[in-house]
Amino acid sequence: MSPSTPDSGSSPQPARRLPPPTPEAPRFLFSVDGIRYEAIRELARMQTAELLMLVRRRLEADGALAGLCLVRRLPNPSTYLRRKRLMEEVRLAFHLNHPGIAQVYFRKVHEDFLHVVMEHVDGPSLETLISAGVARGRPVSEAFGLYVGAELAEALHHAHTLTDAAGRPLGIIHRDVNPRHVYVGAHGGVKLTNFGAAYSVMVGREESPMNLVRGDVAYASPEYLEKQPLSPRSDVFSLGVLLVELLTGKHLFDVQDVRFTASGLAPLRIEILPSLPLTQMRILLARFGPADVEAAVAGLSPDVKALLHTALRADPTERFATAAEMGAALRTALVKRPPGFGRHEASEEVGVVLAEGSCLRDAVEFGEGGLFPEGLEEHELGVSPPRR
Repeated sequence: MSPSTPDSGSSPQPARRLPPPTPEAPRFLFSVDGIRYEAIRELARMQTAELLMLVRRRLEADGALAGLCLVRRLPNPSTYLRRKRLMEEVRLAFHLNHPGIAQVYFRKVHEDFLHVVMEHVDGPSLETLISAGVARGRPVSEAFGLYVGAELAEALHHAHTLTDAAGRPLGIIHRDVNPRHVYVGAHGGVKLTNFGAAYSVMVGREESPMNLVRGDVAYASPEYLEKQPLSPRSDVFSLGVLLVELLTGKHLFDVQDVRFTASGLAPLRIEILPSLPLTQMRILLARFGPADVEAAVAGLSPDVKALLHTALRADPTERFATAAEMGAALRTALVKRPPGFGRHEASEEVGVVLAEGSCLRDAVEFGEGGLFPEGLEEHELGVSPPRR
């Protein structure tokens, strides 16, 4: 056989990349139950070959528009373990049904790729709002932060308290609550996304390796980075870190403060590239205390400072016992800020922050990659159609 002749063991040639789709030149993906799914924009293309697309839905019968959604095209898992974990995330995603959690609709295999169809949140991520606040020289209002925090706490409590069909607790812990995974919709609704890194005790679920850290370590709780038992209090801590950044424009931790090398730390490996280095985060959390919180929140109101102090205790037993308890504290602080703050006020503030931060709305409203848990089974097509 000549060197130029391919044999059965040759590596497949990479597929030719098509021009990116546009609203004027959409890319047809597939049809499901009389609805055409047409990609109109590529939002993110990962090194792993994962692709996130903004997709419009059209009725095949008359071509009428039926709203927008997101479609995440995933590479096929290369190992048995990865395939098993993907199916576990599919099973887990089915249990999440809350207005504060972005919905996954179904999955479809098309042209040898797994496509996951998900809810489109028409609004910016908290990461975008934090960046816009920095650009304008002023973070969001305390009322906005309290409102967002309370909404997220309720969504987390829903996940934390879910049970399976037999009434057994699923023990879900998000493990990756961070500004990239929270969106504020056009009407002020807050959506938590991406339970792909979640922990659970779902029957039959494959546990992550003990030395593997899933999610962004910059928002992880001390006990998680030391591989101690997790509880809802771990997500409470992560929510506290998120709120400090949202309300001050600065992350709680400054890894530049770490001037010495680590010793005696058990080796860990990360699944994704974190916002802050793992080793420095572990060192900071090992010596983390109330003084660090006070330094970060010194400019906030006393009641806001107090609840953040409670959420950010290094000892989990000293934090809010549940996300619901934290949510109640956030609501109590919010009602003290007349004339009240809800979806309408949140939507208005988003517009002001983006405008003053010189952020073009059409550049941020569709979000970033890595948004949602990976996949649902195609037999779930009987679920309600995507909300418009």
